[in-house]
Amino acid sequence: MTRPRFTPAASTEHTDSSRSARHLQDPGRTARAQSETRPRTSLRDTSPTPSLTDLRHHLATHLDPAARTWLDHALDEAASHPGLHGPISVWELRLAEAGRHCGPAHADAARVLILDAARAGTDALTRVYFQGTADERRAVLHALPHLVSGPDALPLVEDALRTNDTRLLSAAVGPYAARHLDAHAWRHAVLKCLFTGVSADHVADLPRRARGDGELARMLGDYAAERTAAGRPVPEDLYRVLDLTESATPAPGPDHPHGKES
Repeated sequence: MTRPRFTPAASTEHTDSSRSARHLQDPGRTARAQSETRPRTSLRDTSPTPSLTDLRHHLATHLDPAARTWLDHALDEAASHPGLHGPISVWELRLAEAGRHCGPAHADAARVLILDAARAGTDALTRVYFQGTADERRAVLHALPHLVSGPDALPLVEDALRTNDTRLLSAAVGPYAARHLDAHAWRHAVLKCLFTGVSADHVADLPRRARGDGELARMLGDYAAERTAAGRPVPEDLYRVLDLTESATPAPGPDHPHGKES
């Protein structure tokens, strides 16, 4: 089976103690008060997931001729021999080679395209994720919005969220998580990003899901109070996310496990 080739494209002591007492009753009060004294820096709305066509166009534009030839061949192989074959499929070998042939900057996109060409379903993605390198795991997470329509692959996202690998975490909080993580797990994912230093800009659909979320605001306040009490800085992103939770109207989202995709 032959795939189309790429074509390159162009205060007083009394006052202080009173405040402290109030803050113990409402841990979020400190974070909100500090937020009000800081310049408001809006979180950008996360861009939609690049389509597979966008990924192909990007690679056609940025890969050198030798890398494009290698990727064409890898996609042909994956399309001709999809699924799982023997101890390891030929397209799985190409996933392992993508960084060497396409370079670190483009390997994720190349791997996503290979997974798509191989028509990798949840079983194949799970196998690649748990048997692959960190780079291959990240590519699987990036591929989920393209290849899995329902919540069946959530265990992969949940596994990535248990790690402290910031590159995996950044991929795990993408559009698939935004669509399918229940509210409890999603809130903890946001806190995990703040804890590990992953920019909140990586959290897909953050403005919609955080809007009017009082429980997330409480968790952010508790975390800010803990950091302050320990003499540690509060991540700037915390105040930015807190601003989003104070929007008046809650937005719809999956508030139960395996919530319906919006």
